[in-house]
Amino acid sequence: MEPATDTPGLILRTPEGRPFLFDPGTLCLELLPTGGPGLLARYEVLHEPADLMRWAERSRLPDGLALAVSASELTDARALRDALYRLAADRAHGRALAAADLDVVNERAAREPLVARIDIGAGVGAVRAWAPDATGAQLLSTVARDAIDLFTGPYAHRIRECGSHDCSLLFADTSRPGRRRWCAMERCGNRNKARAHRARVALAE
Repeated sequence: MEPATDTPGLILRTPEGRPFLFDPGTLCLELLPTGGPGLLARYEVLHEPADLMRWAERSRLPDGLALAVSASELTDARALRDALYRLAADRAHGRALAAADLDVVNERAAREPLVARIDIGAGVGAVRAWAPDATGAQLLSTVARDAIDLFTGPYAHRIRECGSHDCSLLFADTSRPGRRRWCAMERCGNRNKARAHRARVALAE
C-alpha cells in the first residue's frame, strides 16, 4: 500500500504486483485494505505500531502529522478496522448493522480526536498544521468519527462492494452520477470489460 500523489486514495497492488489507484471515498474506508476479519487476516499489514503510522502518512489526512502509536493502540486499530469492515459489508449488502460493531466505533469516537491548528506560513499567510504529540488513540477517534459521518450521512446508501466476483474491496461512491461499480476501472473494471468482450466474441463464433 502506497500513497497516491495528487489524488485521494491509495496505491494498491494486484496479486501480480501491478499498481492501481483505489479511492474508497472516505478516510475510514481507507483503513480497510490493511487487513480484516476472517479470511482477510492473510492481508494483514498492521504488524507493529510503525505500520499504523505509515498508514496515517499515506491516508487522505493532511500532511504534517507527528504521531506516536503504542502497542495497545495498534490492537485497537485492528479491532476498529475489523468492525468497520463488517459494518461496511453489511451496509453494502443490505444487512442489519451489528450492535457490537457499532459499539466499537462509538467507543473510539468518544475519545479525543486529532487536533488541527493554524501556524504562521510564508509571508503574511497562515497554514494548516496538527497539534503536536498526537497519539494513536486520537487517530482512531478521528477515523471513527469519520465513520459515523459516513454511516449517518448522504453517502450511507452508496457504500458498496466491488462488482467483481473475486474482489471484496469496499468503497463509498461519492461520484455525482452514483453509478460506480468497481474498486478501480484500471483493475476490476477493465478486467470485467475484457471478460465481457471475450464472451461476446465467443457467442459470435
